[in-house]
Amino acid sequence: MVIVICIISVLPWIGLGDFSTKGEPREAAVAVSMLESGNWILPQVYANEFAYKPPLAHWLMAVASLPQGYVSEFTSRLPSALAFILLIGFTLLFFGKRLRFQQAFIATLLLITCLEIHRAAMTTRVDMLLTTFMVIGLYQLYRWEDLFELKGLPISIPFLLGCAVLTKGPVGIILPLFVFGVYLLMLRKYSYLEICKVLIYAGVSSLFLPMIWYVAAWKQGGNEFLDVVLAENFGRFFHLNTPNIHYNLGHENGVWYNFMTLAAGFIPWTIFFFFSLFGLKIQKSGKSVKDLLRNSWNHILNMEKEKLFSLVALVCILFFYSIPSSKRSVYLMPAYPFIAIFLAQYALYITEYRTRVTRIFAGFLAIITTSVLSIIGLTMAGLIQPEQIASRYIHRQATLETVEYVTRMFTPPCGLTICILLAVLAILISVYYQMSKKINIKILYATIALTFTINLLIDGVVMRGIRIGSSAQPFAKQVQQTYPLDETNMYVMNDLKTYANLYGLNFYLGNKFHNFEQTLPANGYLFCTSKDFEKIQKNYEATYIFEPLTSTPNIIADVRDKIILCSFIKN
Repeated sequence: MVIVICIISVLPWIGLGDFSTKGEPREAAVAVSMLESGNWILPQVYANEFAYKPPLAHWLMAVASLPQGYVSEFTSRLPSALAFILLIGFTLLFFGKRLRFQQAFIATLLLITCLEIHRAAMTTRVDMLLTTFMVIGLYQLYRWEDLFELKGLPISIPFLLGCAVLTKGPVGIILPLFVFGVYLLMLRKYSYLEICKVLIYAGVSSLFLPMIWYVAAWKQGGNEFLDVVLAENFGRFFHLNTPNIHYNLGHENGVWYNFMTLAAGFIPWTIFFFFSLFGLKIQKSGKSVKDLLRNSWNHILNMEKEKLFSLVALVCILFFYSIPSSKRSVYLMPAYPFIAIFLAQYALYITEYRTRVTRIFAGFLAIITTSVLSIIGLTMAGLIQPEQIASRYIHRQATLETVEYVTRMFTPPCGLTICILLAVLAILISVYYQMSKKINIKILYATIALTFTINLLIDGVVMRGIRIGSSAQPFAKQVQQTYPLDETNMYVMNDLKTYANLYGLNFYLGNKFHNFEQTLPANGYLFCTSKDFEKIQKNYEATYIFEPLTSTPNIIADVRDKIILCSFIKN
């Protein structure tokens, strides 16, 4: 049942809509280069740049694309979608055998419908695949201790951790073994020497598979490859200066950022648990702070092994990613399954003992959904025009264009849109019906189902409209038909410290861009954003003449600006 829910949640929608972010076409272009060049070790990607990330995700994208002969949105997003399905399935199996099954089941439903995990499952990125290998690897490490008491080493552990390294680098080994080492210490069952031996044994055996690629890539890329690998994996973590690479490592945030992104990532369930805080009675124990801390520590040490492991995992992952200056919400995804198991336990407690909270949240979500469906219905009937209403209060062009893209999906609606709206309406009626009854657990399940259909509405209608409207693909088709562009005369700037990279346009033009500053050609065609065009003219006015030819009529989402095509010639 859970696998079917996962499939419905992601697979029908990953092929709908173009790329409209920087990350997706950047990763997909690596698979394009692999298929076209035959270089599966260190292929050339954006403007004569080599692909510095480990290639497992890109290998899977390329293999998925082989039957049709080209990389598409569907085939490039497929590895993330399949990894998501595997993650949810293994999470249900792991916790369902060890804890109250209903708790494990609800935990998987929270994961399927929460914002961060669902979004990652729908995108062409490496993070979902990394999370799946790391989390299932942690499950296997737990089983190794629980069933075999660290005797032997199941081959699944070095395979999973090795694949994690081949997905995003050494963090795929370091973080799971850090979690496992702390867990073994908390068990107070093994000596320090035994724990060190186990971690070294597991770590070294897990390095064999990825080292084959790292050595092969170093032979191709040389010191330049090593500079980027060291900057990406250690420069980010230890806040080091990286003068040898041409881009900022970025994503610098404080420790508070991790907790805010966790709260945002678990939406809408964060709201549910926020509601539960109202009316919460805190009893004074009369004990000193020292006694409370001692009792809490003893309680943690005496927890069931599965919950102790989950607590150690989520705390260690949060601590680990609080150290580097670079912080992103997707880094924390390996903690989500372990947090979800505690949230599910709390959700069952609320449902059983604080019945009003479940009903209030269900009512809140139902009212919001009813309001949205009412606005959609009025839009479909032509009684309101959201673009005109928005233009009275908003003057930012990108926002107004987004409202226009979404409105187009409902005026008139296609058959798919109507089917999704009917599904949302049916579940909404079910929520209202269950609220009239007294069985709170059914209200909780109905609310989860409503969240699920809301995700379908967002993926199948709203995001599809935004992706199609803000994509670079129409512009790519236009310039290919109008101008004599080929694989030798298309140029861009490739210096992220100064200019924006046009990853979306690069993908839709076949990954054929060349680095203008590196080659300094005599003539050709240059693509850039409207903001960067002024910089380029100023920097090269003494040696080049640039003539604007055409531009996008709208703002392209991945660069948040219009894109200009110009011809150039040396003076």
